[in-house]
Amino acid sequence: MSLFIFSPFLTAYMLALAFVVGACMGSFVLCAVTRKIERRSMFERSCCPFCGRKLSATDLFPIFSFLFLKGRCRYCKQKLGVKYLLVEVLFALGYLGLFARFGLSLDALKFIILFTLLAAASLNDIITNEIPDLLLIFSAADFLVFSLLGAEPLKTVLSGILCGVGFGAAILILVLIMDRIFKRETMGGGDIKMFAVLGLFFGPAEMLLLIISSCVFGLIFSFASKKGLWKTFPFAPSLTLAAYFCALAAKPIISWYFGLFVL
Repeated sequence: MSLFIFSPFLTAYMLALAFVVGACMGSFVLCAVTRKIERRSMFERSCCPFCGRKLSATDLFPIFSFLFLKGRCRYCKQKLGVKYLLVEVLFALGYLGLFARFGLSLDALKFIILFTLLAAASLNDIITNEIPDLLLIFSAADFLVFSLLGAEPLKTVLSGILCGVGFGAAILILVLIMDRIFKRETMGGGDIKMFAVLGLFFGPAEMLLLIISSCVFGLIFSFASKKGLWKTFPFAPSLTLAAYFCALAAKPIISWYFGLFVL
């Protein structure tokens, strides 16, 4: 359902709500990923990483608390990492873009869930160089559930599985060949499985665009790693950004491209 059928005020309100929910989810996902890696409980209260002081609700409001406190702890005045602000802003903009693109629809919810899971996988990949299988399983379940809720569920599920298996196998074969040529691992197994999962959501033409765009994003991240912004070169963030880009723009781009060949 398009947002444009609502009044301008209601449309603005729903977009603002999507932004705030996205920022809150970004804060939660970063917290969950960090605590899982550090083997800490999800139920303990948040505290300053420097002085250990327990944080209040006013210290934890996504984006605004960071800006109001100028990126410092309220109590010890130590500078906090900009990663908190960056993740919250990216999630807020991600939710806002998907909600603006799909409106009040199952597609909006499907891609918001997928974006959240892929972003969590990307954060984990950046920190540990690993993509948790559980997040990919949840992503596949996201596809299955919403396919069954949509029109022609059997056709959607079968075509998604064929595309996912086909592109996953193609990427695997290509990686094995490149491994032999360069005599080193050129892509991790988690990245290959992530390609296969994305094939569930996108058709063949969309997947080709996704592969191209992921390579472009990969070059950007590679440049950043050489400049010292990244210690390693994780590929999951490139795939996540490419999937987000394709969710928003693949269909009009593909329609425009094939339109060039119509006489």
